Amino acid sequence: MAEDTLWYRLMQNKFLRFLLSAGTGFLVDILAFYLLDTYVFTKPSYNILGHSTGNHALSLVISFSMGVLVNFICTRYLVFTESRLPFTKQLMRFALVAFVGYFANLEVLKLFIKYLHFEPAVARITAALSLFFASFFIHKIFSFNLSLRNNATTNH
Repeated sequence: MAEDTLWYRLMQNKFLRFLLSAGTGFLVDILAFYLLDTYVFTKPSYNILGHSTGNHALSLVISFSMGVLVNFICTRYLVFTESRLPFTKQLMRFALVAFVGYFANLEVLKLFIKYLHFEPAVARITAALSLFFASFFIHKIFSFNLSLRNNATTNH
């Protein structure tokens, strides 16, 4: 039976589904950043709306946005399916949390690199993981308007 498989039992856990959703968004972000930075934005800077923008920053804004969108869609349809908020309200709340999370990530990253002397790649992964746990609860309560009382393994 399908219910006896390890995969089926793991996917009953909402937190693990959130990990899978966030991980998928993160992979899209990283892959898009690499492709944009390596093959699309090859000049050192670009003039965007009258402002000079570096190629890395431009790649990051686009890739991060792509990752957030993929993460939102996965989270909405695979994790917090019982939410009754309208799609646009969920998306706006999710994007707001991601926007704040972006700057929180930058500060944590700076802390790990500048003061704790982590290697940049290790610092980026550590910063993302350190904020991941808070993100689950913030999205559950704020983005999808669900109570903490709902068990993390609920599959509604």
